[in-house]
Amino acid sequence: MALNLIHMVAMVLSVIISLGSFGISQTEDLTKGASFIFGDSLVDAGNNNYLPTLSRANIAPNGIDFKASGGTPTGRYTNGRTIGDIVGEELGQQHYALPFLAPNTTGRAILHGVNYASGGGGIMNATGRIFVNRLSMDIQVDYFNITRKQIDKLLGAANAKEYVTKRSIFSITIGSNDFLNNYLLPVISMGARITQSPNGFVDDLINHLRGQLTRLYKLDARKFVVGNVGPIGCIPYQKTINQLHETECVSLPNKLALQYNARLKDLLQELNENLKDATVVHADVYALVMELVSNYDKYGFTTSSKACCGNGGQFAGIVPCGPTSSMCSDRSKHVFWDPYHPSEAANVIIAKQLVNGGEKYMTPMNLRQLRDL
Repeated sequence: MALNLIHMVAMVLSVIISLGSFGISQTEDLTKGASFIFGDSLVDAGNNNYLPTLSRANIAPNGIDFKASGGTPTGRYTNGRTIGDIVGEELGQQHYALPFLAPNTTGRAILHGVNYASGGGGIMNATGRIFVNRLSMDIQVDYFNITRKQIDKLLGAANAKEYVTKRSIFSITIGSNDFLNNYLLPVISMGARITQSPNGFVDDLINHLRGQLTRLYKLDARKFVVGNVGPIGCIPYQKTINQLHETECVSLPNKLALQYNARLKDLLQELNENLKDATVVHADVYALVMELVSNYDKYGFTTSSKACCGNGGQFAGIVPCGPTSSMCSDRSKHVFWDPYHPSEAANVIIAKQLVNGGEKYMTPMNLRQLRDL
């Protein structure tokens, strides 16, 4: 009997310790609010682990510097924390937003935020179909609808509404795959590219995103931050397959990103004017990442061209990061972790600008100001 009791205590302790390591303790402080994170692999915290998909990051050495898991891969597409993780920490949130599809994303854990992002996902439902499965933005909003009802049950309708409108930030990082794994993808996209001009495709993206953000607003989202598309022509994959010089970026993807970004800025201004009591913050991720890529040495990096983890070509940009990949000796010196995604060191710089930066990158306010509204 005593032995059984000791076993039971040990089991309970191990569960508490393992939950705590992922930022979910038995105590909860809801005063710092919640982050509800939507997007693609830049902010996926492990949703794709639960999908039959070709886009996964739950293999070593991904996550090698993620302290909460002890360096075990969690499905994050970087060596450590994502931008979403770091933003939450900077805003004083006790816990990382849990992946919606994870089995422990239940009960009061959801009050600390939920992550719906999915590697390969895009604004358009067709985006990323090369990966077989991924969560498009439409599906991510559907999933938040489920969470929203759960919050009602946990807090009661009136308190739930106040929590979602006043204490929750809705973060959207999406659009890159709509170009990289849709419009610009050979073979798969040929039909769309023949029938649609870049203008027409960007129109489609903006119209779809308007609908998706409006749906979130109808579910009581009021504090939004929307990132634009980064300089996708500067990622190691694009530079490698186009055999560019170290200081060059591929012009077409960047041109398309800038075209979309100009329209996105107009859309966010329109939503600020038309959605009563909503504040929609525009994060100029393109300018932020381009600053890191162009002036990497100023920030302590030795390269912004070569992937730390990857294989193939001059910039290790063809084969994604995995157990057989070569890996750089100092991960903090690389802007890019793999052929597509920033390193944790780069994510820290980006996230701190989102939280505390001025109007150069964040308009009309930064995320600390948004939280305190």
